[in-house]
Amino acid sequence: MADEMGLGKTLQCITLMWTLLRQSPESKPEIDKAVVVSPSSLVRNWSNEVHKWLGGRIQPLAIDGGSKEEIDQKLGSFMNQRGSRVPSPILIISYETFRLHAEALQRGSVGLVICDEGHRLKNSENQTYQALNSLNTSRRVLISGTPIQNDLLEYFSLVHFVNSGILGTAQEFKRHFELPILKGRDADASEAARQKGEERLRELVGIVNRCLIRRTSDILSKYLPVKIEQVVCCRLTPLQAELYRRFLQQAKPAEELREGKMSVSSLSSITSLKKLCNHPGLIYEKCVEEEEGFSGTLDLFPPGYSCKSVEPQLSGKMLVLDYILAVTRRTSSDKVVLVSNYTQTLDLFEKLCRLRRYLYVRLDGTMSIKKRAKVVERFNNPSSPDFIFMLSSKAGGCGLNLIGANRLVMFDPDWNPANDEQAMARVWRDGQKKTCYIYRLLSAGTIEEKIFQRQTHKKALSSCVVDEEQDVERHFSLGELRELFTLNEVTPSDTHDKLRCRRCVNGRQVRPPPDGSDCTSDLAQWHHSADKRGLSDEVLLAAWDAAVTFAFHQRSHEEQRGLL
Repeated sequence: MADEMGLGKTLQCITLMWTLLRQSPESKPEIDKAVVVSPSSLVRNWSNEVHKWLGGRIQPLAIDGGSKEEIDQKLGSFMNQRGSRVPSPILIISYETFRLHAEALQRGSVGLVICDEGHRLKNSENQTYQALNSLNTSRRVLISGTPIQNDLLEYFSLVHFVNSGILGTAQEFKRHFELPILKGRDADASEAARQKGEERLRELVGIVNRCLIRRTSDILSKYLPVKIEQVVCCRLTPLQAELYRRFLQQAKPAEELREGKMSVSSLSSITSLKKLCNHPGLIYEKCVEEEEGFSGTLDLFPPGYSCKSVEPQLSGKMLVLDYILAVTRRTSSDKVVLVSNYTQTLDLFEKLCRLRRYLYVRLDGTMSIKKRAKVVERFNNPSSPDFIFMLSSKAGGCGLNLIGANRLVMFDPDWNPANDEQAMARVWRDGQKKTCYIYRLLSAGTIEEKIFQRQTHKKALSSCVVDEEQDVERHFSLGELRELFTLNEVTPSDTHDKLRCRRCVNGRQVRPPPDGSDCTSDLAQWHHSADKRGLSDEVLLAAWDAAVTFAFHQRSHEEQRGLL
């Protein structure tokens, strides 16, 4: 089940379980037990949803903690239930707990297993996949709003889990589908390779559609407020640019690449550059220690610099964020979600909030599941004074409902577009009443734009296989790893340069996007702004002069007037 986020996959699965537990063509229950496996942060949510939709008619057994003996005893009791009306026919359990206690669940059979956020099963070699695969069940449902995350082989694992053998073996799939499709999607592909790729793609879609249901948020958008998504390129400060240049000269990360393979050194260079793009304070310790790439750079920092203060003026993105928050606070009652991949960046957000006296809450991997639920509930309460919700994208990207906020800032891009998509869907979802504004901040001309371009390629692949959008434009070649380690200081947006946009002259948009374009369209069909003209968001307008060089922006849909 690959419906996009916010379309009620949970409710559909609860309906399926209830139907199978209560009836069949033979006028008796089709199954006696069902198991729901989900990330630990969603176990309680599943239990609440079952209670919400089924009332007291079913008592689910939710396991999200306890000693090994307690859990084994509960699982043993669950598996030993028999008959048409078992007391607790639904087990809700986390992936981690399932993996650790798989043996107890393999001592019998289960009528149905549902795997939520099923993209966790993208690797058929890992223990969780193997444990679930050995569960004795004839019905498997895998839920994922983002089924393709990194490559087609991961997609194969998901399809293979629910319908073993439908796509052959992994080797057969790679040879027959993955390689021709990827070759055909490369921007440098020959016409013959492109044609062959499209043929194999059609064949793959035809097979997979037998066991896939996929509806996009288009069907929901008219019932939701408008979402305005904005990709905002920000200028590096002189300090960031000088540190970036020196790192590339000293560490020579591009030369570390051998035959297109990433070494440990290359990976640590990527992390250093990403942190530098967020704020020079995040690599200050490396400068103090004179680590490779940062030798003799301590003098570049302002006299008396200390990591204890945030100093937003030292980072282009932090400066833009500071303006976004200040203008939002001054001109509206809107709340803001801040998302980053790094807990160190969340620490900087905290310092900024304390400096500006903003009330905030923070959720990262250290917070217990129970506390998470309370924090989210408090923030969503309209009378709550909290202005900002800080989120670690890894810890809180999936399944959280943060409709108390209607502005969300993605401070840094993730390699995996699915993680960013998940995080952005926290505010624009059922129950939201206000226009939503999404800001994706990128440091212009840096590694961040390259990561964003990779995302675009992966997303193009996803929409190609899952949504069958044939007109996703082939803008970016694959395998340009060396380009990661370059810096273009003069471009307002390296991404816009790569689009070879025909609607812009000298960087200025002269023709609007085609009719019918929206947030799901290719980036080439968004609005392109090299200056403030054409921006509809007053907050971004006010923040532009801080350090913005370019913006892509697009709406989810036109507002429906008079719609009930």
